[in-house]
Amino acid sequence: MKSPKRTSSTPFIRVGPSGVHGLGAFATRDLPAEAFLGLYEGRRYTKQEVASKLWDDQLTYLFTLTTGETIDGAKGGNATRHLNHSCEPNCEAVEEYDEAGEMVLRFQTMEAVEAGDELFIDYSLTADDGSPPSKYPCHCGSPNCRGTMLAPVEVVAEKDGPATPVDVAPAVSDPRRPLSELPW
Repeated sequence: MKSPKRTSSTPFIRVGPSGVHGLGAFATRDLPAEAFLGLYEGRRYTKQEVASKLWDDQLTYLFTLTTGETIDGAKGGNATRHLNHSCEPNCEAVEEYDEAGEMVLRFQTMEAVEAGDELFIDYSLTADDGSPPSKYPCHCGSPNCRGTMLAPVEVVAEKDGPATPVDVAPAVSDPRRPLSELPW
C-alpha cells in the first residue's frame, strides 16, 4: 500500500498576520542569502485539468510551472504558500528537477534576512487577456512599488519601429488568485 505523501518541512518559516495581505510567511531565525526555505507543494494539475475545473472565484494558492503544470498549495501545501508579493522581494522561487525527474519549485532567500522579517517574492504576473495593471493591485508599500503585481515591463525601441513593451520577469501565477482571472 502506498503511503500518503507528507509535505516537506519548513522550519525557517512561521505563518502569521501580514501587513501586506492576509497571512504572511516570516523568518524564524536570521538567514543568509540563498538559504533554502522549502518546496512549494500541493495538488498538481495539468493545463487541461485547470481549464476544466470550476473554481467559483475561491481563494487559491496556485503556482504555474514552466512545464505547464499548476501546483495548488491549498491542497497538501505547506507554509511556503503564504509568501506574499513585493516589488522589492527578499526571496525567489527557483524551478529545478528533483532526483525522480519531476520539476519542483524551491523558495530561497535572495539576501540575508533577520528573524521576524516577512518573506516576499515578486509574483511577476502576466495578463495575456489584456487586463489593465489596476486589476492586479500591489499593496507592498515598498519605495519602488510598481502599483501592480504584474511583471515589470521594459520599453525597448525597435529598429525602424515604435517602442514596444517587453516582459523582463518570468510569468508566475498568483497563488491567491481565482483561476477565472488567470490569463489561460
